[in-house]
Amino acid sequence: MTRVFYTLAFYLLVPLMVLRLLWRSRQQPAYRQRLAERFGYIAARTDITRPCIWIHSVSVGETIAARPLVEHLLNTYPTHQLWITTTTPTGSDTVKRLYGTRVLHSYFPYDLPSAVQRTLQRMQPQLVLIMETEIWPNLYHACQQRQIPLLLLNARLSTRSFQRYRRLETLTRNTLRGIRWIGARSLQDADYFQQLGATPAQIATCGNLKFALQIPTELRNIAHSLKQQWGNRPVLVAASTHTGEDEQLLRVFTHLQQQIPNALLILVPRHPERFDKVYQQCVETGLTTLRRSAATALSADTAVLLGDSMGEMLLWFAVADIAFIGGSLVPHGGHNPLEAAAFGVPVISGIHTHNFTDLFPALYASGGAVEITDADALYTQCLTWLQQPSLRQQAGENAAQFFAQQQGVLACIMQAITALLPPTSPPPGDGT
Repeated sequence: MTRVFYTLAFYLLVPLMVLRLLWRSRQQPAYRQRLAERFGYIAARTDITRPCIWIHSVSVGETIAARPLVEHLLNTYPTHQLWITTTTPTGSDTVKRLYGTRVLHSYFPYDLPSAVQRTLQRMQPQLVLIMETEIWPNLYHACQQRQIPLLLLNARLSTRSFQRYRRLETLTRNTLRGIRWIGARSLQDADYFQQLGATPAQIATCGNLKFALQIPTELRNIAHSLKQQWGNRPVLVAASTHTGEDEQLLRVFTHLQQQIPNALLILVPRHPERFDKVYQQCVETGLTTLRRSAATALSADTAVLLGDSMGEMLLWFAVADIAFIGGSLVPHGGHNPLEAAAFGVPVISGIHTHNFTDLFPALYASGGAVEITDADALYTQCLTWLQQPSLRQQAGENAAQFFAQQQGVLACIMQAITALLPPTSPPPGDGT
């Protein structure tokens, strides 16, 4: 009965959800496009003789994190079609950029019985893989009814999310029963899922799939060439920044330049709709700023490179000497520090990292990252690492070692998948 009330509430909220999409489309027109897909009106598969695996990754971060798994699935199940859904246009663009025509793609349906049933009917998946924490009662119930195994991968629950789901205890417990297997990121995540109603037999603690990141050799070569073109300037990358952080970072960097005049700031806002606003903020500070989208070479007096392109975060970490991870100077919850760690780049973060409690404390303990409380502390830490290269290099080595010690997650996930769906070709190596 609780799912009935949930469904009724969802139907009542649909007009507001559509209005929100239209509102966001004022700055990102893609939000108003392909609205029908969100109601399950997706193009039916033309080759229904090939079985289908459905993978859902919400946005850019989840899509990039899922890449090692997707590549592994493409090799292990060459006779299958992979269908990836996302929620955001940037996630959609990322799928197209990473895979082209190798996978099918559409937007994730709203969790309405009619939309879910249409999607399943047209997609006809053999297996459903949901990335991170996307608990949708009607979808999970429909998969259970159709006897489609559904796996929750890289599953995490922040304390805030856990408390929110706990308030809907009966609905959450019934929903979790529709999951065949949960690959939890940490022991804490596994414990939270058990408290919400999942059984120990459903859960395995695999670790974070983002540790399965594979860095192409050509990316390192491109980064090396860029560093040389820029005169091997010291580079501070501010990644995935949010409103309220950019101003602080620009102020910090202005002071840094007084001590280290040839330093370069690569500023990468989290959301594309903020690119223009952040560019104006850069200009207003008096710092010479170049937009990456301008496709113009940096000059010696360029102080800030605005990363207003998509899909280049790995490149920015590859050229970085120091990485600040955004969403942490303001109470957003932080972002993933592992991509920086994979390149051996020392990490600085604010105190607001509650969305990544499985990563930041361990990374701090390893010596690969430092937590700062405010902009003044950020300035002090940046200056210390830039003026004392040996300290910076040691922190970078610590970060790289931390990343290297966390391997094996992909093998754990694939073991659960192949137990339900035998490979159609000999599986490749783990790659992690």
